[in-house]
Amino acid sequence: MDSEPAGTGHCKNKLDRGEVSGVTGMALNRRRIDIFFKYLFRVMSLTSILALASILIFVFVQGVVPFAAPSAPGIRIVTERIETITVNGQTYRQDGHYIDIPAGVKTIDLAFSAGGEEKFLEMSVDSREKDPEKQLAFTETTGGEISSPEAYTVTVNFPAPIAALSQKVHIILPEPPYSLWSFLSGRDWRPVYNKQYGIFPMLIGTLAVSFGAILLGLPLALLSGLFLAEFLPDKFAAFIRAGIELLAGIPSVVYGFFGLMVIVPAVKKIFQVPSGNGLLSAVLVLAVMILPTVIAITETSLRAVSQSHREASLSLGASKMQTAWFVTLLHAKSGVIAGVILGISRAVGETMALILVAGNSAQMPQGLTESIRTLTATIALEMGYAGGRHSQMLFSIGVVLFVLILMLNSVILMFRRRTEEEEE
Repeated sequence: MDSEPAGTGHCKNKLDRGEVSGVTGMALNRRRIDIFFKYLFRVMSLTSILALASILIFVFVQGVVPFAAPSAPGIRIVTERIETITVNGQTYRQDGHYIDIPAGVKTIDLAFSAGGEEKFLEMSVDSREKDPEKQLAFTETTGGEISSPEAYTVTVNFPAPIAALSQKVHIILPEPPYSLWSFLSGRDWRPVYNKQYGIFPMLIGTLAVSFGAILLGLPLALLSGLFLAEFLPDKFAAFIRAGIELLAGIPSVVYGFFGLMVIVPAVKKIFQVPSGNGLLSAVLVLAVMILPTVIAITETSLRAVSQSHREASLSLGASKMQTAWFVTLLHAKSGVIAGVILGISRAVGETMALILVAGNSAQMPQGLTESIRTLTATIALEMGYAGGRHSQMLFSIGVVLFVLILMLNSVILMFRRRTEEEEE
């Protein structure tokens, strides 16, 4: 019987202990890494949720404020080309900011110096008067020309030998809370002059162009996805699929430019109208835009259906078309509905392409070739120069869009749930 050399067992035990400690160290490192990534993912998820919640809260607060509070607590004054002005005995150095007049003030006295000459402006305030044109009554002015360039704003112009040097005092009255019903049902959108914020024509325009694009593009997208997944050879289908994915990634402004250069002139020529920018052009462009997204998701969902379902249908004598339409498409219903939801969301939320082809007139659509404006186009066109109540109303339009998309998606999901219950 062979015997181990002296010291061999001791070395072996040391190696075993080293291996065990090495394995233990590796397990400990893995556990530390797992704990690190677990908390990292938690922090990232919480940060994302908080960011999204903050955005939604900010938009909703800004959108609700115009219907719950006046535009300002009291009268505000801003001047042009006046360095120092005295208001009710208090001197202000003008730097472009508003001078806030406390609520409930009955009289306002203004004084400033112009070319060594003192200018005065006195007025009484009737805060109980609802008509903005009757809230102010001027009792004394030294050479000022009084005008009302827009609702809730009175401008007093003090002429100078050179028009560019004339000095102006703008008195801005607080706008009362706006009626939600007037906002949703009003037909006049005049945010600058009359302070009217009726979005009904733009709401109808958004729904008309969205549903028109869906009715035109959705059947084509479903049939195209079915053809790619079930009838086209794999190699050729892969080539077509790559092109569709490329079309899905093209910026919307490119589609709008295509519509402006091709579809708009065609509509103008065919229908013999002064301008081809209108509802029909917007529907055609938007229908083309939603096709790649819905086709790609539909085709992916159809390919995910198990081959055994197709074989079972074919073995019962069903044709390939019957199998594709009544079996494969039915089993891919969840993915198809997801594609429909994405298509509807893109149609309702599209902006740049519609700005180029829709005409952008805030009026009720009277026909397929008439100019329209959508809610998203209104936000994009006016947010750059809007301020005060006007800016808040644009946020209110964003809230309406959010609720509109939520309602449409809820209806689709409810329909899907009901059909599943009937099948069971």
